[in-house]
Amino acid sequence: MTAQQSTTITTRNPDAARRQPARRRWPFSPWHLLLLPVAVIFLVPFLEMIITSLEPAAEINKFPPSFFPRELTLDGYRRLFAQSDILHWLLNTVIVSASGIASHLVLCSLAGYGFARLRFPGRGLGFLAVLATIMIPAQLLMIPTYVMFAKLHIINSLGAAIVPWLASAFGIFLMRQFFMSLPREVEEAGMIDGCNRLQVFFRIVLPLARPALTTLAIFTLLGSWNDLVWPLIAINDPGSFTLQLGLSNFQGTRRTDWSLLMAGNVIATAPLLLLFLLAQRQFVATMASAGLKG
Repeated sequence: MTAQQSTTITTRNPDAARRQPARRRWPFSPWHLLLLPVAVIFLVPFLEMIITSLEPAAEINKFPPSFFPRELTLDGYRRLFAQSDILHWLLNTVIVSASGIASHLVLCSLAGYGFARLRFPGRGLGFLAVLATIMIPAQLLMIPTYVMFAKLHIINSLGAAIVPWLASAFGIFLMRQFFMSLPREVEEAGMIDGCNRLQVFFRIVLPLARPALTTLAIFTLLGSWNDLVWPLIAINDPGSFTLQLGLSNFQGTRRTDWSLLMAGNVIATAPLLLLFLLAQRQFVATMASAGLKG
């Protein structure tokens, strides 16, 4: 029986079509059966961190450890706020991250647009030189960077944590690749209407580059917020400690105050988690639409 004959029989006999078993539809995607165990694996350490921050010292040091403690207390959070400058560290981290995001969005977008659209001698060689710095291990740059910052007299200050996040080769590469994917006709139409190059960039190109800018902001926020190695080298003043640097003091060679450390980690993670929950839809849309096109 052909498909046309089957359609004719179904049309002439609608009762037979109703008697056909309906195709069963799942209330969720079958992929969720695979993603759910993976989500649980990632969720368990986070729950363990929260539970440990609420446990008394006797429960934390008990062996064998128990996943569900018999007693919960806020003593770790009380001692955290009483014995440390956690709020000041949080403020310093917000300043470093906000400065890095704003600077990355401005400088990396300008540099990326220049490499993508402007024609000048050595453009290709300059872009390759910028791109080559991504392959240099960060550990090799720490001593020269420290010497340079010492000559600029910004060591042991909050500026030492801000300056490395003003721009990055990855940010320039990301924005350049996105601008290369935009059609030139859009910019040419703006120039025909009387806009100069900067007006085209700020009024036409940047609004179209929102997915790439959001992606760059997300990566910059995660990197600057969780940065520890460089502030650990460049900052010794407790007044300039970032959140991760301050929390590292709770972990010593011979003794670690797990209650304070886990309570501090909860406070350090909570702003990022809250920001993700508020901007979850924009985050998913950005990661799905922002591609690296050559």
